[in-house]
Amino acid sequence: MESLDTILFLLSLSLKVFTVYFGAVALFALRRRKHFPHADPKTRFAVVVAARNEEAVIGNLVYSVLNQDYPAHLRDIYVVPNNCTDFTEAAAAASGAGIIHCLGQVAGKGGALHQAFAQLLPKNYDAFVVFDADNTLAPDYLARMNDAFVSGAMVCKSRTKAANPTAGGVAGCYGLYNTCFDIIWNRPRAACGLSAKLIGTGFAVRREVLEELGGWNTSTIAEDAEFAAQCAGAGYQVAWVPDAVNFDEEPTDFLLSLHQRKRWCSGIMQVAKRSLVPLWRRKVLQPMLRWDMTMFLTAPFAQAVSALLMLCALLSELLTGGEAALPVLVYSVSLYILGGMTLGAALTVIGGYGLRGMTKTILIFPFFMASWMPLQVISLFRDTKNWKAITHQGQAVSMPGIQ
Repeated sequence: MESLDTILFLLSLSLKVFTVYFGAVALFALRRRKHFPHADPKTRFAVVVAARNEEAVIGNLVYSVLNQDYPAHLRDIYVVPNNCTDFTEAAAAASGAGIIHCLGQVAGKGGALHQAFAQLLPKNYDAFVVFDADNTLAPDYLARMNDAFVSGAMVCKSRTKAANPTAGGVAGCYGLYNTCFDIIWNRPRAACGLSAKLIGTGFAVRREVLEELGGWNTSTIAEDAEFAAQCAGAGYQVAWVPDAVNFDEEPTDFLLSLHQRKRWCSGIMQVAKRSLVPLWRRKVLQPMLRWDMTMFLTAPFAQAVSALLMLCALLSELLTGGEAALPVLVYSVSLYILGGMTLGAALTVIGGYGLRGMTKTILIFPFFMASWMPLQVISLFRDTKNWKAITHQGQAVSMPGIQ
């Protein structure tokens, strides 16, 4: 029994390392944010979109790229149809996009991007931007990315906002989650020379980086996080470019959201299993990038173990704590819900969404955030190997007045 207590104590102590580390880095958010100075258009961009059955939305993205406040001769968009059974290719071509056809059986988004970059790297592009098909861009997106590249950035991550925040409480929660992550992760890392979170959509990379990495070569269902690990291993910092804004259509169904986020959790764990050893074997120019990436990739495991320890402690307290245990639990849960709603309201304002139409989002935000814990636990024991399609409707986006 004493040995078990010792193990639990040491395990709990090791988990606190994550809290201390991430908390210490988050303090750098207090530093004044630096903006990349505006520069003349110099970067020739290729926008790359791997799309699977996205007929309803692909035209919106193509339109927003072709109507950028950026010289037309310095930007092209290519859509890579990935195992489509609808008219995604026809819709993309009709909207003005170039089409890249994959050869043979394509293994997910990573396989589609592998073939796309193999065809695009020989062309005369300076940088490549990767989006999901349900995205749209602020009119100055490429101009702001150009600012970052002209200033010397090699890999960039833009700011993602929910395109449909008032379509439902769940969709709004994604927007608040992105805002929260920008505040506690991307902003402080930009201030102290570490990498922004290169997962999700809306990131750009110079051709030199892809050439050094041998093109796009990922094999997990979290191809973006795997690519981020490769960048860290090669010593490339991911620059955060919050003035470049893209909009992402979010799920409105909570069950669908759980499936999607379970895939994300499982994907990060896959990347950790495959990338951590190569990451530490390789000599890197910036060791802190490797350390920070290690903490990021192992955090889901720590969160899952922490959730299990909390559950055990809770059950033990309920079984042995007597009559006072239940009221304390109710008080703690109530305090968490109230605090989560308050945080949700604050993030709604900070994220530039405004309070109108966001009441449901604010009410369910504590539950949305709490649901990450069981998803991490499930992912610890059950790996997600297959991508589940998410149907997009093509939400309209009002882009003026971006904050």
